[in-house]
Amino acid sequence: MASTPPHCSITATTKPYQSHQYPQNQFKNQRNHHHNHRNQPHPQKFSFSKPLTSPSNAAKHATAVGAAASSSSTRAPISQTPTPVPSLAPDFSVRRSTRFVSKMHLGRPKTTINTRHSPVAEEVLQLALHNGQAGLESVLVSFESKLCSSDDYNFLLRELGNRGEYEKAIKCFQFAVGRERRRNEQGKLASAMISILGRLGKAELANSIFETALREGYGKTVYAFSALISAYGRNGYYEEAIKVFDSMKNYGLKPNSVTYNAVIDACGKGGVEFKRVVEIFDDMLSGGVQPDRITFNSLLSVCSRGSLWESAMNLFSEMVSRGIDRDIFTYNTLLDAVCKGGQMDLAFEIMAEMTTKNILPNVVTYSTMIDGYAKAGRFDDALNLFNEMKFLGIGLDRVSYNTLLSIYAKLGRFEEALDICREMEGSGIRRDVVTYNALLGGYGKQGKYDEVRRLFGEMKAQRVSPNLLTYSTVIDVYSKGGLYEEAMDVFREFKRAGLKADVVLYSALIDALCKNGLVKSAVSLLDEMTKEGIRPNVVTYNSIIDAFGRSVTSKCVFDVGETSELQTGTSSLVIERDIVANGTDGENNRIVKFFGQLAAEKGGQAKKGCGGKQEILCILGVFQKMHQLEIKPNVVTFSAILNACSRCDSFEDASMLLEELRLFDNHVYGVAHGLLLGYRENLWIQAQSLFDEMKSMDSSTASAFYNALTDMLWHFGQKWGAQLVVLEGKRRQVWENVWSNSCLDLHLMSSGAAQAMVHAWLLNIRSIVFEGHELPKLLSILTGWGKHSKVVGDGALKRAVEALLAGMGAPFQLAKCNLGRFISTGPVVAAWLRDSGTLKLLVLHDDRTHPENTRFEEISNLQALPL
Repeated sequence: MASTPPHCSITATTKPYQSHQYPQNQFKNQRNHHHNHRNQPHPQKFSFSKPLTSPSNAAKHATAVGAAASSSSTRAPISQTPTPVPSLAPDFSVRRSTRFVSKMHLGRPKTTINTRHSPVAEEVLQLALHNGQAGLESVLVSFESKLCSSDDYNFLLRELGNRGEYEKAIKCFQFAVGRERRRNEQGKLASAMISILGRLGKAELANSIFETALREGYGKTVYAFSALISAYGRNGYYEEAIKVFDSMKNYGLKPNSVTYNAVIDACGKGGVEFKRVVEIFDDMLSGGVQPDRITFNSLLSVCSRGSLWESAMNLFSEMVSRGIDRDIFTYNTLLDAVCKGGQMDLAFEIMAEMTTKNILPNVVTYSTMIDGYAKAGRFDDALNLFNEMKFLGIGLDRVSYNTLLSIYAKLGRFEEALDICREMEGSGIRRDVVTYNALLGGYGKQGKYDEVRRLFGEMKAQRVSPNLLTYSTVIDVYSKGGLYEEAMDVFREFKRAGLKADVVLYSALIDALCKNGLVKSAVSLLDEMTKEGIRPNVVTYNSIIDAFGRSVTSKCVFDVGETSELQTGTSSLVIERDIVANGTDGENNRIVKFFGQLAAEKGGQAKKGCGGKQEILCILGVFQKMHQLEIKPNVVTFSAILNACSRCDSFEDASMLLEELRLFDNHVYGVAHGLLLGYRENLWIQAQSLFDEMKSMDSSTASAFYNALTDMLWHFGQKWGAQLVVLEGKRRQVWENVWSNSCLDLHLMSSGAAQAMVHAWLLNIRSIVFEGHELPKLLSILTGWGKHSKVVGDGALKRAVEALLAGMGAPFQLAKCNLGRFISTGPVVAAWLRDSGTLKLLVLHDDRTHPENTRFEEISNLQALPL
């Protein structure tokens, strides 16, 4: 037996993408490559390994979707267990998929169905359709001698199935099988009947036909097994499909390409672990069954559902190397996987190359891309694609209209969102629940609660039934807006609708409890949630970690007692009466009580406690629980923990927390812990790697990370390290247009980040002065005017910057016309900067340093740093 080619070994340890970049002209060379490789033997096993290129380099490799196909000696392995995405990668798991629309295979050449039936069969079909079930048998009996064996009966089964007449089809099948004596013909009829029932959603009936055929001796065929696997897969019975596939060996049957395609498709739809799908694919190859386009399209769908964009690209490459044609479904599914991975520059290049293969992007292609840009926060790119779509005359469908409407709603551009609604309705597409959910979420984020009430009422008046996401959205909006009684009313309606709370709804309520300091209640609800069999997600735990970091709880997370008593008798009586009146169960009682607690907190009546080191133990407990449940922390988790460190009573407490968390993730928390202890050159290299991972984040998430890390360092006196981090954020454009020679804009920064940035900006201005250049006539430092603070014009950021400037004696004063703007004239600032004592005030130092730091202390100012 020939050995597996080394470049395709499933156990290969090489890193193919480390030395070999994606060829930039890969798509253009595919045709020649097909010719060279079409007749070559194919490998027997593959490894879907992850390309070792960072997401930031995706655009450089854009035209290389089939990278490894350019040379058989350097082709990347393509099947293995899914490699984990970067530890700080954004979560795209909730994205709307286009797979169902794209499976229409638009643009694919249609195959002609072989119809070897007789004219008599068509006559029987018409009589069968116009007669009831009782008269069907008499029709079949009267035409029995004229029907041409199984070809005519298969025609009748197919046509009856196409019209949804499955009961008549079953009766026809039973008649035909009873008259047919040849086992192989009976087997064909059984396979056809099973397939028809599977397409009609009658999986249990399909299984009944299969078991009867197996028992009677004509069902032991690859086609019958394949048909049942497909029927199960179509109808969501994924485990059953795999069991049927595994049982084939017991009957001495060898699966064919149809069988493998059916089981791979079923695995993909059922979210089966990717490792298992790869095992099936490897089994297919080792058995000598050659994959076709349907095989690869199904594998791409598995990658799409799992956001495994690297594996999807390698699959596409393998299609190229095998000379398998790609269709619109191939490209749309590949794009869906790449978009879910957040690699939008790469996705754009893939889309641009489609036309070179005579495959025109369709509405699904554009919808996928627009949705991907929206999820990545690149709304301008999404809208540009929409305009291109209109220019090309590609008609929008329901999905694309709702995607576009959601973008406008998120941007707060409601007039344009409503214009899209009107255009959608003008094209004959009524608003559906997705439309209303997008509008409700958009209005809610803008605090337009009257519009939320109006829309929620309108959708019910239009007989658009709210779904679970609708209720979760409205409850979340009302909770965040402090409208807890309204949220309670919506929850009651939700329960009357017979729906069951999911992780989104629970997480929304837990977040509301946490933000109001009722962390003990939030943890109690988390316990209730898990008892209900609902798995918490990273968002749920992030809320609780953040709440513990705010120092408002009095008891540890894993010492949950009874729910806190409300301190207001009136609220308690109202809640108790509500429980009795509605006859809600225990879970509902608890949630209603929590809404009551929130209402009490709104009036300042909820009891809050204060903890010390116990909070750190609670955070560690939460993190350990996440680890046990294999819930992957994200950048928001990291930011929440850093914020908790900033609120610790002592340096030792913060250091202990990060030291313990290093056991879970030394890369992330090791860098934070190391920076807290003091700058070291080798540590900064690790920090750069961590910052590189942040490139895939949207701007708000990335800025939250930099703000949290800088705040922690500044809080504990590591001001030199804080300045290095904030300058790194500036260099990477985390905060756009943060400074010029005349203006420093701090309004998106945290207190620590802003203060570190003030020092850096003033040092930069000083370098301009000492180089002999004049400063602008007016210099400004913008902090925002504290519109969210209790006292207008008195925000925490503004107060911190004002105190910093005053402490240094910097000649800036508050502008009379703008409460969040500090101003000064160029000549005055220049004179202050020339003063011999100013430099000492501007240069920052760490309170704690390592021995490796000594040479950095010789740097007199930041002029040596690349700003």
